[in-house]
Amino acid sequence: MIAVLDRTASLGIATELGEVFATAFAGEEHSDGVRFATEQLPTHAARDDFRLVAARLPQPGPLDTSGGPVVGFAYGFTGWPGQWWSDRIAAAISPDLAAEWIGGHFEVVELAVVPEAQGRGIGAALMTALVDGLPHRRMLLTTYADDRTAPRLYRRLGWQVLVQDLGWGSALYGLDTGVPGID
Repeated sequence: MIAVLDRTASLGIATELGEVFATAFAGEEHSDGVRFATEQLPTHAARDDFRLVAARLPQPGPLDTSGGPVVGFAYGFTGWPGQWWSDRIAAAISPDLAAEWIGGHFEVVELAVVPEAQGRGIGAALMTALVDGLPHRRMLLTTYADDRTAPRLYRRLGWQVLVQDLGWGSALYGLDTGVPGID
């Protein structure tokens, strides 16, 4: 079961999201779930058009309709020049590419699914729910530059590699929705 959460609801489960984050990225240098829940998420939740989707596995039994614990989430917001990520990407790509893609884009910040729930289509369902109905013409994300599950998922969902390696082991992916909207 996937739910779209507003800022308040997202921050209300920040601790649970931090645990998912830490578990999904265990062993990576940016896997601090407490920092995610207390710093990153609150900062990003205040940004324009913040949107978070969360996946819960259904609980067995007819009486529980709330679902079980969160097993995955994805979120993003509208990115603008002057924000850390937008400026970092703009500095790493060509000026023409930056002018075309950065500013008014929907920035996918995180997609995290706990290992025991991976391989069930939850990541694809989260990404689809996250971007469904957004008014943004351009969407951006960074992911691993090497061949892993996440980059393969994004390509399967129609995202295109814009820059294969930004210089720090990440690739830049874009999705042009063709929707005339925020640019």
